Amino acid sequence: MMTKLIWLPVAVLTALTLLFAGCAGVGARVQEENGYTDISAGELAEMLEDKDFVLVNVHAPYQGEIPQTDLFIPFNEIAEHTDRLPGKDQPVVVYCRSGSMSTTAADTLVSLGYTDVFEVDGGMRAWRASGYELLGQ
Repeated sequence: MMTKLIWLPVAVLTALTLLFAGCAGVGARVQEENGYTDISAGELAEMLEDKDFVLVNVHAPYQGEIPQTDLFIPFNEIAEHTDRLPGKDQPVVVYCRSGSMSTTAADTLVSLGYTDVFEVDGGMRAWRASGYELLGQ
């Protein structure tokens, strides 16, 4: 009887550990100190499977796009076009060609009070290098 009592908590803890480990995929990213979350091209591809965010190409000038892109707003004009974006607590993913313009755009959005901002590390270059399709090239 004592053995069964010991194994019950161990079994429950094991089940909870497996449950939370399974949840540690796409939705368990860590927001950086700068206020936004860096994601890889692969993570973006996973997110696009059940898309629930606005995907914004901030590269200027236009040099192609990732499929399912919703908006094109130059990185240096993003503050002037917040009326085109969702609410400040809704997820927004920004990308550019290499990552520098989208980093600036992500910083700007955070400074404006956006709380669920993602930035694609390496931008369209990383997307293509990971074997994904680019449109408009």
